[in-house]
Amino acid sequence: MTQLIRADQFKRLFLDGTSFIDVRADVEFIKGAFPGARNLPILTTGERARVGTVYKQEGRDAAVDLGHKLVGGDVKAARVAAWCEFARAQRSTHLYCWRGGMRSNLAAEWMAEAGCEVPVIEGGYKALRGYLMSVTENVAGSRGMVVIGGQTGAAKTPLVQELATGIDLEHHAHHRGSSFGRHATEPPSQVDFEHRLAIDLLTVTEHQPGVDLFFEDESHSIGAVSLPAELFRSMRKAPLVIVEMPLAFRIERIYQEYVLELGREYQALDPQNSERMLQQHLLDSLGRIKKRLGLQHYAELDKLMRLALRSGEQSAHEAWINHLLCDYYDPMYEYQLSRSESRVVYRGDYTAVLGWCRDRASLFSG
Repeated sequence: MTQLIRADQFKRLFLDGTSFIDVRADVEFIKGAFPGARNLPILTTGERARVGTVYKQEGRDAAVDLGHKLVGGDVKAARVAAWCEFARAQRSTHLYCWRGGMRSNLAAEWMAEAGCEVPVIEGGYKALRGYLMSVTENVAGSRGMVVIGGQTGAAKTPLVQELATGIDLEHHAHHRGSSFGRHATEPPSQVDFEHRLAIDLLTVTEHQPGVDLFFEDESHSIGAVSLPAELFRSMRKAPLVIVEMPLAFRIERIYQEYVLELGREYQALDPQNSERMLQQHLLDSLGRIKKRLGLQHYAELDKLMRLALRSGEQSAHEAWINHLLCDYYDPMYEYQLSRSESRVVYRGDYTAVLGWCRDRASLFSG
């Protein structure tokens, strides 16, 4: 008999980093899944479409009959073998479909016949996702938070990473959080971002009960993804700590991130075209803020950037970065901060703010 995993067991699955066989069609999987999930469909996208058409036109029994015809003989044997191979290679494997219905139960039955038994998620993907969304909502509504702000390049992200209860939103979004913040590779889907963030929140709150969570100050959207509404509202109300670093430090850090690190990403992705891809990335990023810069500032920055890209000199890149920070990011930051001054509880350099945050965390631990 197939073992069913119910909602009260979901927490342990995610804390343990459980592996999943996702038997939904690939078109469903692409929209979102869970870390550790492998898409091994019982019906491919095309097969699922054909079965769905028959279901609408001829009813459930005819659709089931077609499904068995499509997945029979060698096709069935190959799919069962792939499921069993994955399950046997993992420490713990569970299986799900969309709602824990026919697809997952049939797959588990076929696996059991092949001598490989795996538990099935009751309620399927929908139930697992619902659980993770409730984790985020509960944390947002009940957990203490501190938001770390500061000018662009002040090293807010590494500061969050140094804290035991720091939640690195930009890591989960695969984006640095500014107009120039895209990486060389694609960001996650909105659903995948939400799942990974929820699992991080679950893990941190489980291992560090009662301690404030630390977030970098972000807008509602980080690149292509958006923060869950309840979490964003709570962050907007949380105490604000400001990291203050010298302009020279910030210019150097932006150069390291936006030029050198990004260049290495493109080099790993496509060594032959990496230089051209980096140039296009930076010019496109500048183009996206053209209207906000104004034509004169945009023209000046575009000229400086093109000179730097031709020469490759660090000092040339620092020239356009200096211009960008002083004439665009810093004024925008000061305006935004003026609307949140009442929330500011501490200011200092990187070391001072890190110490303040650790002191606050130790105050509320245990």
